[in-house]
Amino acid sequence: MNSLEILEDSLKKIEKKIEEAKLHLPAHSIKPPVMMTLLDLEDERDAIMAQINSIRKKNE
Repeated sequence: MNSLEILEDSLKKIEKKIEEAKLHLPAHSIKPPVMMTLLDLEDERDAIMAQINSIRKKNE
């Protein structure tokens, strides 16, 4: 597995965790720790996406 494949696999896992976290969000009165978890996952996803885009640009 090359680094791009590893990153893409990690991205899929993070996106699944984000979807699971969103399912657990209450309709009202979201607690800060729950929201922080979701925001941390989204930040991690964005970082992985940036790495993937960087690799793809190098390969062009």
